[in-house]
Amino acid sequence: MAEVIIGVGSYIPQTKIINSHFLNHRFLNEDGSAINDTNDNIIRKFQAITGIDERLYAPEGVTASNMASIAAQKAIDDAKIDPETLDYIIVAHNFGDLQNKNVQGDTVPSLATRVKYELKIKNPNCVGYDLLFGCPGWLEGMIHARAFIKSGMAKRILVIGTETLSRVVDDHDRDSMIFSDGAGATIIEYKDSEDVGIIAHKSATYASAEANYLTFDGSYNKENLQPTKYIKMSGRKIYNFALTKVPAAMKACLDESGYTIKDVKKLLIHQANEKMDQAICDRFYQLFDVPAPKNVMPMSIQKLGNSSVATLPTLLDLVTRKQLKDQSIEKGDVVLFASVGAGMNINAAVYKF
Repeated sequence: MAEVIIGVGSYIPQTKIINSHFLNHRFLNEDGSAINDTNDNIIRKFQAITGIDERLYAPEGVTASNMASIAAQKAIDDAKIDPETLDYIIVAHNFGDLQNKNVQGDTVPSLATRVKYELKIKNPNCVGYDLLFGCPGWLEGMIHARAFIKSGMAKRILVIGTETLSRVVDDHDRDSMIFSDGAGATIIEYKDSEDVGIIAHKSATYASAEANYLTFDGSYNKENLQPTKYIKMSGRKIYNFALTKVPAAMKACLDESGYTIKDVKKLLIHQANEKMDQAICDRFYQLFDVPAPKNVMPMSIQKLGNSSVATLPTLLDLVTRKQLKDQSIEKGDVVLFASVGAGMNINAAVYKF
């Protein structure tokens, strides 16, 4: 028995926000004090660390569930299936549907229900639910789908990652420049085979001090008395956490799969931060005492930014469609997925195409 991806699709917004967009922002420290630096230098340092020179925002009026539905339809078309044959729709997100200038998340009904409605699926036995697992949500949804298929509860499942982080950013926080919007979808199906699909996976939640590395909190502008909250992160703590925990989880997953480090053709890692992802890649290969191969880790963050749960499925879509330079996935390739995010949650999965 195998759990195989038969369709991939994405929604990548077209509203491009370049770094110079932030030149007139009033960036502040966490305590509300002024930062002793120019915006030009702040932005230059930001790009050197994150690799981001552009990010994409969803158009006004387009919500996370709208983007999810478009990505889902593309995955359905790619798979050439009747959507009425889907057993589950799993939608990973963090903040629900957000309208412009309104950071109150809307999750009633669930985004999965909204996607099912927009896809016009009538079958009541197609069950939809939302998954809140931070940035690793889409990959965790794939792990859920694997469990459903292995148990015999399902044969065909739609898994989506979607987010509009641009609508929960504090304009006074330097970290606001990292976030973006997007959606990616995959259809996973039962196949009577043993040597393809999801081979192994690992998941973990670290919820001691790590629980508050990513939070929802007030603006750095202490003159703003509104109760509005924004996404906040402790960048250095997350960086150190990720470098320790993610490579170890990746190694444990690969060891369990039965494949060797030489078998791995691609690493698809959550697009959180270019410097951090490269360090994770290097640390992972160091665990096997070998150097990381050239082009083993595709990157999309430079132009797409960090769209949380959407980064992995959109990256997968770009690579499988050969839309990233010198990057592709061929039949028989062994790929290692990995992600880290709020929780703090981490996961990894070995997949053979």
